[in-house]
Amino acid sequence: MLIVADENIPLLDAFFASFGEIRRLPGRAIDRQAVAEADVLLVRSVTQVNQALLEGSKVQFVGTCTIGTDHLDLEYFHRAGIQWSSAPGCNARGVVDYVLGSLLTLAEIEGAQLSQRTYGVVGAGQVGGRLVKVLQGLGWKVLVCDPPRQATEDEGFVSLEQIIEQCDVISLHTPLTKTGSAPTWHLFAEAQLRALKPGTWLINAARGPVVDNAALRKVLLQREDLQAVLDVWEEEPTVDVALADLCVIGTPHIAGYSLDGKQRGTSQIYEAFCAHFERTPSVNLEELLPRPWLTQLTLNASTDPAWALAMLCRGVYDPRRDDADFRRSLGGSVAEQRLAFDGLRKHYPERREIEGLVVRIEGESEALRQIATALGAVVI
Repeated sequence: MLIVADENIPLLDAFFASFGEIRRLPGRAIDRQAVAEADVLLVRSVTQVNQALLEGSKVQFVGTCTIGTDHLDLEYFHRAGIQWSSAPGCNARGVVDYVLGSLLTLAEIEGAQLSQRTYGVVGAGQVGGRLVKVLQGLGWKVLVCDPPRQATEDEGFVSLEQIIEQCDVISLHTPLTKTGSAPTWHLFAEAQLRALKPGTWLINAARGPVVDNAALRKVLLQREDLQAVLDVWEEEPTVDVALADLCVIGTPHIAGYSLDGKQRGTSQIYEAFCAHFERTPSVNLEELLPRPWLTQLTLNASTDPAWALAMLCRGVYDPRRDDADFRRSLGGSVAEQRLAFDGLRKHYPERREIEGLVVRIEGESEALRQIATALGAVVI
């Protein structure tokens, strides 16, 4: 069996070496010639897997180690009888940690109280749903917009117009769709951006084209009250450098790049692969994950809750490091910038997740317990 895989997928040998030959390639270099004799194709989000790529090949199983599937032509897979699988929820916690770190940075810059703002989460799937749970667990006011879910569930959702009118912080977590009842391509176009409340913070860690990048650059130049955090870009790996300069935080599509999330994605595809080929899974992810650098923290009951929130989040992950690396990559020619964008993703440093961190509280503090529990820590 020949397995062609994106070289950035971790633990390929641990999970798949026993099944045959693994041929690694950069995700953007996977072409018709590369997959012609392949039985299995394993990708991440940068490879467009469609009829043009696969027609005439031997590929019978496609796995993407990502939540999103907008880079997969699922209709063609169905017609061609190609089995496929994604990894829903694999990196959701990493994205939540990214949003929390971004909120802390924005709050420090503006001297804002995070607990006093109203949060709007657009898209309440694996990522957005977990973010909502964390924000509500912290006791913060959250409005949720998810038209597909609202169509089948009676309560708990508001319209996009209400999000724009009422929220001080808007975090986007939708899939990228161009058709259907609720398309998300340029969901935030110029009209929506101009309608944002004064002082709104806009965070996009979903897909670049969910926000019209040209319109956002135009509006940010005209409205200094707005703040933007972008992890995704409309033409990535090409980045609108002028737009990046206007963002408080800019990063190269790494919001969900925690070590746990990436390895979890490989594990989920391995499980689907085994099911398709009727093999018994024999590899356990928990046995492969290294021990986190930070495993336990102790807080005195008198600790300031706001300081504790920042320390717990940043003790595990702080997006400002990734922002600094990203900004250094934006010099040179467009071709050099594109290579640097992919290079930052390929050589991304080890990063873990907050969930599972043990927090010991000396004394009684309900506020500290609430914060640690909301973040997903284990309180003892």
